[in-house]
Amino acid sequence: MLEQTKEIVRKFNSVYGDTLVEPEILLPDNKACLRLPGIDGKAKMSKSLGNCIYLSEEPEEIKKKVFSMFTDPTHIRIEDPGKLEGNTVFTYLDAFCRPEHFAEFLPEYANLDELKAHYQRGGLGDMKVKRFLNNVLQAELEPIRNRRKEYQKDIPYVYEILKKGSEKAERVAAKTLSDVKDAMKINYFEDSELIQSQAERFKK
Repeated sequence: MLEQTKEIVRKFNSVYGDTLVEPEILLPDNKACLRLPGIDGKAKMSKSLGNCIYLSEEPEEIKKKVFSMFTDPTHIRIEDPGKLEGNTVFTYLDAFCRPEHFAEFLPEYANLDELKAHYQRGGLGDMKVKRFLNNVLQAELEPIRNRRKEYQKDIPYVYEILKKGSEKAERVAAKTLSDVKDAMKINYFEDSELIQSQAERFKK
């Protein structure tokens, strides 16, 4: 859709002059955050498949889902070398883990690279990694969950926020539409020159 929008903007500007601005995609610096797989290792989360972690979920539900996550099916024993590719737990760690999490939750490792290396050479169990991921997710999601609960206490205020946002968006959209009509010379009701020319024409 982004590319289609850019194409429309370029075509419009080539005909009517520089009126519209090409949209730019906003992407996180961390590539692991671009698209998280479902907890079952499927390509994407899906409500119908029940493989999502929701921002509003309570700690026990998050823990239950993390502990059920898809890892490496060939990593049967702790001493077995493990694979990172397609391992949902490590995909989530790539997305959410920060250096300070190790100091707090897993101090025997300096960083994620050390954890990955240990898993790959064997001697590290899936449950230990899952427990670490659970701690990481709980730390990241707790402030979001708490803030949501605060907003739930005042639903009219939430609607007021949404209303103000909608009004701001409407003003921006109206300005853009006005610019488009000006460029196309079809802004009939605000084109004083057009109104004057029509008035002169019908005086005759």
